[in-house]
Amino acid sequence: MDRTVDSHSGTLSMTDRVAVNPRIHFGKPCVGGTRIPVQNVLELIEAGLSFDDIIRDYYPDLQQDDIRACVENAADVGA
Repeated sequence: MDRTVDSHSGTLSMTDRVAVNPRIHFGKPCVGGTRIPVQNVLELIEAGLSFDDIIRDYYPDLQQDDIRACVENAADVGA
């Protein structure tokens, strides 16, 4: 999946920010358009890193909304 943006808002929707593809990381949820597993992002948050730290030090291609989508995805799966 490419990281296309909504033509009205100019941003990706939250549902487009997390993708599951059986050919990428054995079907584990990843940030849409990347091979970055949601689990990896959540582990960094759990370790106490801020969204800015995650972007600066680990995943410079992510946006804060990508990280929020990872958290939302985890909440949806856990609910």
